[in-house]
Amino acid sequence: MATLFFILLLISLVSLAVGLAKPSVFLRFIKRELSRKQIAGIFGSLAIVSFIGIGSFAPSPALQDSVATKNIPVTVSQNDTQEVQDVSEPSDAIDNKNEVVNVDTSTAKASEVPVSTQQKSDQSPLYSVVSVVDGDTVKLSIDGTTQTIRLIGLDTPETVDPRKPVQCFGKEASNKAKELLAGRSVRIEVDASQGTLDKYGRTLGYIFRDDGLFYNKYMIEQGFAHEYTYNIPYKYQSEFKAAEKSARENQRGLWSPDTCNGDTTSASGSSETQIDPATTSSGGKFYTSSYYSSKYYYPEPCDGWKSLSKTYLKSFDSLEALLEAYPSRTMSPQCE
Repeated sequence: MATLFFILLLISLVSLAVGLAKPSVFLRFIKRELSRKQIAGIFGSLAIVSFIGIGSFAPSPALQDSVATKNIPVTVSQNDTQEVQDVSEPSDAIDNKNEVVNVDTSTAKASEVPVSTQQKSDQSPLYSVVSVVDGDTVKLSIDGTTQTIRLIGLDTPETVDPRKPVQCFGKEASNKAKELLAGRSVRIEVDASQGTLDKYGRTLGYIFRDDGLFYNKYMIEQGFAHEYTYNIPYKYQSEFKAAEKSARENQRGLWSPDTCNGDTTSASGSSETQIDPATTSSGGKFYTSSYYSSKYYYPEPCDGWKSLSKTYLKSFDSLEALLEAYPSRTMSPQCE
């Protein structure tokens, strides 16, 4: 309606201007000559009425602002602390554990997925789990690339290090990890107190499953992992120590007298193995670089060795022979 009055106002003003300049122009329409005074009265009144009409029907600025505000997207800023940790070796062996804080807090008995391990989900990105290396290491698809994540605060029994036998409860921990994470999406939380990457280039962090399950804590609380502190306390250290205390007191998982009784350093009683034949001494050749700064070796099926300089490339018929010549070498993370 306001638009109609606006058009009427324009017509009135134009007619007023034309009529005052040349009154005879209206003879074509009304068959009589109007004086300038009559023209001013008619079209001036019409302009005033139009102006009042516009003011009556125009929407208020407050209402316009209210309507416009409804269409503005809200961006939520996440201020989660970013955190990370450094580790001494891929297996983060338990005998290197550094006890820093003593916690007497106990937790309630855990059910299949205890409420204490559930965390409220936030708006951080979800990443797909590409594969589960073992209970404390996973591979995620991040921005189109596969990245290895070493989980902070826990250590599971060894299953994939070719230099070590499968440790007690290692198979069970690895299978549980795959059960919980395979085909799922997770969120990552890093820890500023620990650094961003470990010495092997793996990202360090905590992971929360898409349904909110705090994976790191759950594995400890259910007895599939030990709490693990590397040098300095981390964000969830007190929670994880309490989770381990609960698992130990309730003899869950690796704490049961029927499994490891808390000691996972011994070899598993199972004849099954989690080691890929390509990483054993009978699985073909092994390659490394003799260059002074080289750190890794590569089983033959792992294509990484093909990018090594031929000037420094060394091949061995067994892993034992390679490690005898280069004892500090570890398997390249890209071959895991």
